[in-house]
Amino acid sequence: MKEVYESVGWTKHTEEVIQQVFEASNVITLVFCDGRIVGFGRALSDGVFNAAIYDVVVHRDFQGHGIGKAIVEDLLDQLQHISCVHLIATVGNEPFYQQAGFKKVKTAMGRYRSRDLAQEYLEGDGKR
Repeated sequence: MKEVYESVGWTKHTEEVIQQVFEASNVITLVFCDGRIVGFGRALSDGVFNAAIYDVVVHRDFQGHGIGKAIVEDLLDQLQHISCVHLIATVGNEPFYQQAGFKKVKTAMGRYRSRDLAQEYLEGDGKR
């Protein structure tokens, strides 16, 4: 999994962090090719009303073959009884999620501890 993250430039995910975030996630999709993980996604849900999808990642060498779409579809299938599913797309990937039926949220808000992430994802001056 670390190799998949690194292939797309997400280098801060140590093995310990990966283990922690996946153990804390209650909805997980893994994609294998020849016994090797080539893509995954995860979500957190209260099981009734809300869920949030995180880390839909496909190894760079396997992109463009519908794997990301299949991951999102599987996560949504597992969350089909949840009334509201959110996600934050990485910059530039909004059209991918729009094709899966996601739309911009009028009242979505966020708060980032990292100034760089705040500037990348928050409207306005990017301050926390």
